[in-house]
Amino acid sequence: MPESFYICTAIDYTNGAPHIGHAYEKVLADVIARYRRLKGEDVFFLTGVDQHGQKVQQSAEQAGISPEKFVAQNTAKFVALWKKLDIRYDGWAATIEPQHKKCVQKILARLHDEGQLYKASQGGHYSVRQEQFLTDKERGPDGEFGPEWGKVEYREEENYYFKLARHKEWLLGLLDKDDDLITPAFRRAELRNAVAKLSGDLCVSRPKARLSWGIEFPFDPEFVTYVWFDALVNYISFAPGGYDPTRSTINDQPSTFREWWPATIVIGKDILIPAHGIYWMIMLHALGFLDDEMPRLVVHGWWNISGAKMSKSLGNVVDPDKLADSYGAEALRYYLMADISTTGKDAEFSEERLIVRYNTELANSLGNLLNRTINMAQRYRDGVLRKVAVEHAALARLAERVPEICSRYSEAMVAFQVDAALREALALAGQCNLLVESMAPWKLAKNPAETDLLDAVLYHLAEAVRIIAILVAPVLPEAAKGIFVQLNCAAELSLGQTDWGRLLDGHRLGTARPLFPRIETAPAGRG
Repeated sequence: MPESFYICTAIDYTNGAPHIGHAYEKVLADVIARYRRLKGEDVFFLTGVDQHGQKVQQSAEQAGISPEKFVAQNTAKFVALWKKLDIRYDGWAATIEPQHKKCVQKILARLHDEGQLYKASQGGHYSVRQEQFLTDKERGPDGEFGPEWGKVEYREEENYYFKLARHKEWLLGLLDKDDDLITPAFRRAELRNAVAKLSGDLCVSRPKARLSWGIEFPFDPEFVTYVWFDALVNYISFAPGGYDPTRSTINDQPSTFREWWPATIVIGKDILIPAHGIYWMIMLHALGFLDDEMPRLVVHGWWNISGAKMSKSLGNVVDPDKLADSYGAEALRYYLMADISTTGKDAEFSEERLIVRYNTELANSLGNLLNRTINMAQRYRDGVLRKVAVEHAALARLAERVPEICSRYSEAMVAFQVDAALREALALAGQCNLLVESMAPWKLAKNPAETDLLDAVLYHLAEAVRIIAILVAPVLPEAAKGIFVQLNCAAELSLGQTDWGRLLDGHRLGTARPLFPRIETAPAGRG
C-alpha cells in the first residue's frame, strides 16, 4: 500500500486579510503535498481558518456586524486567494464547524474528569492582542511589557487552568531525544530553552461575561474556550477519519485516523513558542499520545522588507492578491519558493527580484529551452524524434547526470528545502542550454554526415525537458502541464517517470508557444 502523508498548515486567524506570509506558508505546504504525490504517496492536505477569539468579537462590534458575518467575509478572502494560487487542499478546517466544537468540548470534559483542569482566580496583566495573562518574565529590561504584547491591562478574574507545568520534564526529554520533531534544528534549541523556563499553568477559559464568541465549556456554560486551545485542536478534529477524545489511546482510534496520524504541520516561527511547541505538544501528551505519535513541526521564517517585519502600521505590507493579478499565480509561487534561501530562515521580499528571477530562470532558461527544442525539431525533423544510439561525451554526460539531479532533488524536497530542489531542476535546464550552444544543431542540420548526431541532440533535449517538467510540477503545476502539451505527451506526473529514455522513437512533438512570457511591467504589488 502507498504510504500516507498528512500535512497541515496553521489555520489563518480571520481577524484580517491574507498577507504574503500566509501565501508563502500555503504554497510551501501545497508544494510539499504535490511532491509527496509525485512519490506515489497518499496525501491529505488540511488548511483552514481560526474564527473565534476576543479580537474577532471586538472587530465585529467595531464594524457593526455579527461575529458570524465578520468571519464569513474574511474567510471568503482566504478561500478566494488559495483558489487563485492553485492551492489544492483536501480538507478545510473552520473552527465554527459543529464537528470541531464537539471535539473541543469532549477534550475539555475528559481533561476535567481526569483532574487536568482546575478552577482558580488570578489577578495580573493581560495582553489584549495575545489574549493571555502575562508574567514578569515577559517584561523587558526596563520593567515594561514590550510592544509585541499590544495593549496590556490589569485584570482579576476566575478561570479554568490546564496543568501545563506538570508535563515540563516530559517535553524536555522529548526534545532531547527526537531530532526530527522540529525542522529546522535550531528552532528545537530555541523551543527547549523556552520549555526550561516554563513554570505556570495555562488559562484555557474566558468568562462569557466579557467574551461570548467562542466554544462554550461543556460543564460550565459561564465560560468559553481560550482561542489557542480551541484552534490547535483542528489538526485532530478535522483529521481523516476523525479523532474521538473519549478513546484514551491512538490504538483505540478509528483505523483511518491511525493510518494518517501523525501529521506534519507547517507553521510560522512566531507561533512555535508557546502555542505549537509547548501548548499543543503537552495537550496531545495529556490526551495519551505517545512520543512517536507527536506531530512533526516545520517552522518557516518571515518575509521582511529592508530588514523589518511587514506591518500594517509601517505601511510595508505586501498584498499577494495584487501580486498574483500583476504577474500570475505561477510567477508568485516560483518566487516564494525559490527566493527564500533555506526554509526556516527569514527572507527579504523584493518585487524587483520576483521579476528578475522569473525572467532569468523561467523565461530565459526553461522557457527558452522548451521553445528552442520544439522549434528546432519542427524545422529540421518535422517535429519527429528519432531515438538513435550515438556515442558522444556531452550527450552521455547529460543522460548520466539526470539520476544524480533527481536524487539530490528528492533529498532537498524531503528536507523541505524547496529552493534547493528548484536549483537542481533549473541546473538541468541550464546544462541543456549549454548543450545547444556547444552542439549548434543549426550547423549539424547542414551536414548530412551528422544526421544521427542531430537526431540524438534533439532527442536528448526533448527528454530532458520532459523530466524537468516533472521536477518543477509541485511548484509550477500549470507550467508543467503546458510543457507536456507542447511535447505532445501525456502528463505523467510521477517521480517514477524520471528515468531516462521514455520518449519513444518516432514520437511527434507539438507546437511551440511562449510558456513564460517575459514580465516587462514595473513593480506594483505593495499596499
